[in-house]
Amino acid sequence: MCNLYTERLGPDAVAAHFNVRNPLASNAGAEVFPGGTGMVVREEGGERIMQSMTWDFPVRLKTMAPTAKPKAVNNIADLEKGMWKRHAVNPRGRCLIPLTGFAEAEGPKGSMTRTWFNVKGQPIFAWAGLWTDDHQYGWGPVYSGAMTECNEAIRPIHSRMPVLLVPEEYDHWLHGSFEDTVAFQKRCFPDDLIEITRTDELWVKKKMPKPAPDAPATLF
Repeated sequence: MCNLYTERLGPDAVAAHFNVRNPLASNAGAEVFPGGTGMVVREEGGERIMQSMTWDFPVRLKTMAPTAKPKAVNNIADLEKGMWKRHAVNPRGRCLIPLTGFAEAEGPKGSMTRTWFNVKGQPIFAWAGLWTDDHQYGWGPVYSGAMTECNEAIRPIHSRMPVLLVPEEYDHWLHGSFEDTVAFQKRCFPDDLIEITRTDELWVKKKMPKPAPDAPATLF
């Protein structure tokens, strides 16, 4: 599970990296937690745009009571299953999640600390994601990131990792076939591209409140 990532360089740097033509001021936080607001790059009308969305997808499980609220899901375990395939088969439902690092908890229970990961030589990189504008539950624009089996660099800390993309892969994720998206989730990201930074910052779980129904989206 990835439950914390950062985007610390701001909208202008993100726009330059992802070839977004008209960035505006961002309301996305530098540290992004599930349920919080993050910055997403997607395509519309043949151009890349930046948009702030909620990091959580509403998901209803078959075992839930008809009146139960949907479950918030911020990580995608398997693109070939259920609702994820429905979104992934259409390139319009894919997005790039800009980040400067992601964190996992490490250490003994009760005193776990943040361990950060980034891609070597990439001040900004991308997490392969899906997005939708949810009207059924009134959550508005939401996104989630695809996860995969960890590589050997991360394995001592966690068994899973985000599906990371380098710049030459961005178009492939956004425009490739459904089979291409699945291939990204099944590949092993190179060990030598991962940089690890251990800290003494305590790991504190943080869950942001869900957006109000029909909350307005912010375009960049």
